[in-house]
Amino acid sequence: MDTSLISVDSVNAILKIEVKKADYQVKVDEAVKTFRKKANVPGFRPGTVPVGMVKKMYGKSILADEVNKLVGEGIYNYIQENKLNILGEPLPNQEKQQPVDFAKEEDYEFFFDIALAPEIKLDLTKKDKMDYFKIAIDEELVQKQISSYKANYGKYETVEEDAKPTDLLKGEVVELENGAPKAGGIAVEGAVLMPSYMKDEEEQAKFANVKKEAQIVFNPGKAYDGNETEIASFLHIDKDAVEAIAPEFMFTVKEITRYKEADLDQALFDKVFGEGTVKTEAEFLDKIKESLSSQLAPDSDYKFLLDARALLENKVGDLTFPDAFLKRWLLTTGSEKTAESLDAEYPKILEDLKFHLIKEQLAKDNDLKIEEADVRNVAMQAARVQFAQYGMVGMPDDVLANYANEMLKNKETSRNLVDKAMEEKIAACLKSLITLNEKEISLDEFKKFFETEQTEA
Repeated sequence: MDTSLISVDSVNAILKIEVKKADYQVKVDEAVKTFRKKANVPGFRPGTVPVGMVKKMYGKSILADEVNKLVGEGIYNYIQENKLNILGEPLPNQEKQQPVDFAKEEDYEFFFDIALAPEIKLDLTKKDKMDYFKIAIDEELVQKQISSYKANYGKYETVEEDAKPTDLLKGEVVELENGAPKAGGIAVEGAVLMPSYMKDEEEQAKFANVKKEAQIVFNPGKAYDGNETEIASFLHIDKDAVEAIAPEFMFTVKEITRYKEADLDQALFDKVFGEGTVKTEAEFLDKIKESLSSQLAPDSDYKFLLDARALLENKVGDLTFPDAFLKRWLLTTGSEKTAESLDAEYPKILEDLKFHLIKEQLAKDNDLKIEEADVRNVAMQAARVQFAQYGMVGMPDDVLANYANEMLKNKETSRNLVDKAMEEKIAACLKSLITLNEKEISLDEFKKFFETEQTEA
């Protein structure tokens, strides 16, 4: 089998594949024998069907399968061996390719269009300068984090004071009829409600400053704005029964519990960062700053990569793309795309493709490779950030590892983590190649960059 490349221009070429009868004959004969062993033909036991009959009945499809396998292997091997950087997948050439008759065992010729990625040259030096925005860990940010920890690690305590809207009220609730408990009506011991969750202000006001043993007559349907799920949960009934409940219920307050934030003490230090990790308030503050800095660093790198895109694209300049091929390939692979919708999307597709190729070239030029350990580290960091969002920092490595393993089991998530690992390496590489003008700004100032982008979009 002979494979050759016919150059059309700098970004388009044709692969010519010549398949000789000698290339496929042995494979076809073996495939016929294998098929004969399991062929189910009336009048013959499996394995006894004459070879000639098998060839007559199935020879054409067997030949087509084996030749197509050879062609596929030929295309793949040629691209790999010649290190061709192609875009999309090869497509049958519409002009040179002649109809193939698999009813005859003969020599065949196949022609495939391929698109070649444009050549990219990057020449980055320390003369290239960029701003790098580092988020300042200021006092306000630290205090917000402390408040978050105190709130997250607080607990409910029973109080003897008048109730506040955010207190939990525990008690007994009974359905009323004509102002008295309804015979056979709904009655729940240990019912729980929080006035601030009620949607109706008038009903909510009935619970203002109530005391223990207070009895409040209210309408659950009105209080929760007809939300069947909330009403059913409160009254311990099925959702289907909500519509038939009475308009009045009496709630007797038996207990008032209030959420108390955690104190800034050793117990909180241990819960946040692990037992004995920090022992003083000063150490606690330093650890918070370190944790926040670690959490926000990826945001700075993300902004840096967005800004670096303009620098890199300017360095590379205009690129020539095989537009006709790419549009044809995109229409072939995108079942929901039309020629009209593709024309509208194509400029953005080219922009993203250009930057993708630039990143690939940067990785190639600087021998950036992604190892399994890199992806696992990114997964661990992603897990750490997710826990931190809920105030759970200092999580044990084994917990993070288990969470990361679950993330890696999802193919789409795993691909995203691989991309993230490469972006981290690219960011680190760019920092070493150019000159950074580091600027420290507040988190609010940093967020404004993206507010501007959203407004422009």
